[in-house]
Amino acid sequence: MKIRTFPVFLAFLAMGFGDAVGPFVSLAKDQFHLSNAVASLIPFVGFSMFGLLSVPMGVFQDRRGKKTVLMLGLVIALVGLLNASFGLTTFMRFLLTVLLLDAGAAILQVAGNPIMRDVSAPGKYPRNLSLGQFVKAIGSASGPLIPLVAGRYFHASWQVMFPIYAVALAVTVLAVGTLLQVKKDIGERKSATVGSCLALLSDRYVLAMVGAIFFYVGAEVCMSANIPLFLKEQFGIDIARLGLFGTLLFFVALTIGRFSGGVILNWMAPRKFLALTCGVSIVGLLGLFLPTAALAVAACFVVGLGFANIFPLVFSTAVEALPQHTNELSGLMVTAIVGGAILPPLMGLVADHSSVLIGFVVPLAAIGYVTAVGLLAKPKAA
Repeated sequence: MKIRTFPVFLAFLAMGFGDAVGPFVSLAKDQFHLSNAVASLIPFVGFSMFGLLSVPMGVFQDRRGKKTVLMLGLVIALVGLLNASFGLTTFMRFLLTVLLLDAGAAILQVAGNPIMRDVSAPGKYPRNLSLGQFVKAIGSASGPLIPLVAGRYFHASWQVMFPIYAVALAVTVLAVGTLLQVKKDIGERKSATVGSCLALLSDRYVLAMVGAIFFYVGAEVCMSANIPLFLKEQFGIDIARLGLFGTLLFFVALTIGRFSGGVILNWMAPRKFLALTCGVSIVGLLGLFLPTAALAVAACFVVGLGFANIFPLVFSTAVEALPQHTNELSGLMVTAIVGGAILPPLMGLVADHSSVLIGFVVPLAAIGYVTAVGLLAKPKAA
């Protein structure tokens, strides 16, 4: 059993590497001397891949199999990392790396969740999927951790993360290729199509829940991308040395929150838990406006705890409300991750015309929308 699931857990770890696009913003801004608005194009390039690839890859997966799609995502991400592993000299070459890394992550998202079911023993799928999301969060946390450790203790460039990621991806490709076996992989179920997905958006409840995913992911990327810039602008904290510590705390909080969320849901209803997590998120975001660095960094941790379970709560609530449209909802929800491409440039524009601190009004408004949807939106059957 461990041999069957091991390659999939490695793939979930690789999914998390795509979240490094957030910390990339502050690092690349310093190296390439970018404005806030131009730096925010980095997550736009990366997360736009989710909007472009999710549904088409679902259709392709139905025809060619989940293992094939999983391998395709790993190889595309690996090519992007190899492009950066020998040194980045231009901003455009860096954007190419971001595009390929997140294209691979988007494809891995399409294949990863269903393939975990194929390799899990009966009754173990929910547990393994929760563990997979936990492992993904570890990959996400490595985005700020590796540059922080490299700069603080080894006086190395933040770009050392690219060959480290490339080695991890190469090991994952080898493990998936040699160890992963998936039965009944092709034609197992009807895939969602572009037409069926768009038709479902005529349901106001579905539109509201897809919008919640869009705004949540946008808010999360705004946070991971702008925490170091915020700490530098407000408190003069050097990005290469300590600035990424705030982002690391944010991702650590996400990891802790995702691990503990499953426990809390044993005794709390999802709707109430969603309201609670949104409330914690808002408190944390308002805490960024406090006047001391210690309180602001603590607020980053609180925001991470609040954000941790919003995505799975919204996703699972929508699917359980409309189980007959699971395929279409899955396609729409993954496509809505494109919010990570739209909101950060908007925050960058606000920051350029005011300050990074004022720019956090953008994710605050986004979480306000998610809160309203969680409290008010109900399916027609309810």
